[in-house]
Formats: sequence, C-alpha cells, structure tokens
Amino acid sequence: MPITQALVKLADHASQESLASKLRAKRITPLLNMMEAVSKEYGCINIIDIGGTEKYWGIVPQQYLDVHNVCITIVNLPDTVMPQDHGRFKFIAADGCDLVAFNDKSFHIGHSNSVLEHVGDWERMVQFAKELTRVSQKLFVQTPNYWFPIEPHCMTPFFHWFPKPIGIWLVSHFQLGHWGKATSIDEAVRTVESARLLNKEMLQELFKDASILTERFFCLPKSLIAIKK
Repeated sequence: MPITQALVKLADHASQESLASKLRAKRITPLLNMMEAVSKEYGCINIIDIGGTEKYWGIVPQQYLDVHNVCITIVNLPDTVMPQDHGRFKFIAADGCDLVAFNDKSFHIGHSNSVLEHVGDWERMVQFAKELTRVSQKLFVQTPNYWFPIEPHCMTPFFHWFPKPIGIWLVSHFQLGHWGKATSIDEAVRTVESARLLNKEMLQELFKDASILTERFFCLPKSLIAIKK
C-alpha cells in the first residue's frame, strides 16, 4: 500500500529530518520547562522513563543534560534486550504497571512517550497511570490521539476507526506501516490489539490531576500529553 510507505518515511524517528522527529522536538518544550524548574529547585533531575530508549533522549542536547545534572532510569519489560548501565542512564527490567521496585515519589519526573496505548486493556492502563503517578512527583505522558485520522503504528488512514474484523483482515493481507503482514489470524488479532488509542477524556480520567495538552498537525489533534507540574 504505497500511501502507508510514504507515511512511514514521514514518521521515521531515526531520521532527524523526518516530520516525526521535528514534531517530537517541538513537543518536548513543556518537558524542558519542567526539567528546568526541577533543576532550579533540586540542583539535579531524576527521571523515570517507562518503555523508553536511550536514543530517544538524543532529542535533548547532551550539554543541556550535563548542565542540569540529569539521571534517567529507563524501564522496559523483562524480555527486552537492554544495554548495561552507563553514564547518566540506568536500565531496569520491570513492568510499567507494577513498579514495586521503586518507592513513592522517588523520581522528580515520570515520563513515557507513545507507551500507554501499548500496555493492554483499560484495567492495565489504570494500573500504569497509578504506578507512574505513585513513583513520580511530576508527569509528562504522551500518547497518540484516537481522533487523528491516521493510525500511527500501521500508518493507515482511518484504520483504528474500522470494526476490528476489518482491521484483522487488512493486517492478514497487507504490510501496513510498521506492521508486517500477519502469517495467521492469531498474529493478526494480536497485532490489531497491540495498540489501543485514547481520546482526551480517557487520558484525563487516568491522570485526574494533570493538564491535558493537545498536539496538533494541520489543526488536527495528533497526540495528547498529560502534564502534572
């Protein structure tokens, strides 16, 4: 499907020149403001990033991270291959819905980027929000907006608005964006259910004390960001 291939190039976070990378750099302005406030108060910044990568933090200049004495704990599921701890980065194998290894408010900032929609059903999302809120003093949680017409994972217009059986059929017959063509119905169902997009009201329910910002692209609501200062 040529349209999805073109959209994948626009959404290539590996390229600093892609539209997605430029939008992400703009998106983190509120996060940088939050980090500066924390640095001013504490003289350092301790961040927990659920489901993140070290590469993602390349959007913040190294000098900025050095000046503000930033330490980042990256948490990913136990079956994720992770590097050894080094420099400012610490890597922990854990479920973001069960952060029992961390004490209450042990991090200045709780962060996740395009992760919430992958944790599972609503009950899992509730637990994810509770745990991240418990261990963090402040929050920056981004997730794609259900009302944006292009599904961000398969890069197919209106895909997430289709009935599930249609989505399963499409995944069974085509490679869509970042999703390869499924080799079985089981794989197709799991692929379709791997991303559950939220609207603004749902995100506000999960993070009741946060402000919800809407990131727009050509006036369309591309993603949502829960910010608790």
